Amino acid sequence: MGDLNNTAAAREHLPPPIADPASRFRSFHIPPGDDDPALRTRYRPFILDDDAVSGGADWVAQLELATAAELVETEIMAPGKDRLRVLVLYGSLRSRSYSKLLAYEASRILFRLGCDVRVYDPSGLPVKDDQQHDHPKVQELRELSKWSDGHVWVSPEQHGALTGVFKNQIDWIPLSTGSVRPTQGRTLAIAQVNGGSQSFNAVNALRILGRWMRMFTIPNQSSIPKAWTQFTDADDPVGGGSRLRPSSNRDRLVDCMEEFVKYTIVMRPHFDLFGDRFSEREEARVRSAAAAAAAAASTST
Repeated sequence: MGDLNNTAAAREHLPPPIADPASRFRSFHIPPGDDDPALRTRYRPFILDDDAVSGGADWVAQLELATAAELVETEIMAPGKDRLRVLVLYGSLRSRSYSKLLAYEASRILFRLGCDVRVYDPSGLPVKDDQQHDHPKVQELRELSKWSDGHVWVSPEQHGALTGVFKNQIDWIPLSTGSVRPTQGRTLAIAQVNGGSQSFNAVNALRILGRWMRMFTIPNQSSIPKAWTQFTDADDPVGGGSRLRPSSNRDRLVDCMEEFVKYTIVMRPHFDLFGDRFSEREEARVRSAAAAAAAAASTST
């Protein structure tokens, strides 16, 4: 029948990198003494108390992340570079929000891998209009977006689509603020939670949003079915409660965060390069030529 799968044209498959066993369970989290107390209180509600971590109940602390850890060590920590700056957004205001709980779990993985993680609380953010640009919650969101190297977006799926709470946050982030583009070139990881069976409508919509915001969305994604069955109770003694239960869905979340860190490390030094576009250079040239012509005309008169 011949080579039906065209395997002869496939790229040579290289063996995976061999990581140092000493890196398997290493953590690069920001110690309390090195962290800003105000930032820690406001943006890191995902941090567990010492009992949950030291007692071995924190599943994130038990993850084998040697390859990503070695990359963080060689590319960021050893050279003394800034930590990866990650903004995390979720899409529900419910008291027990599963998108928030999933965002917290993702944040714990990223925090262990040395990221400066900040979770934005959408409570109090006004509905998008053309009047409230100076609202404190709007300004906070925009400043966090400008500060970030990458985003993690987690939305529930409601009526087969994103929630208004999540979309409202993206609507408040402009494509450009003067010469600054708050999201252009940033990396993006996406995830969704479902009330019922597994679906991918929300992550598909998030991927479209990321493209329109000129972000690089990593290939992997996470979708959690029947989210109400996937988390421990809030008062569960294991891991501090409200933790993601063991499953292939949890493993996929780890995959996504590990992949997100790798892509962001590789791409961050080249953000300006990815933001350099022919069309924008051409627009700038036309504006400059028009301004020069206007100046010449005013001088001649």
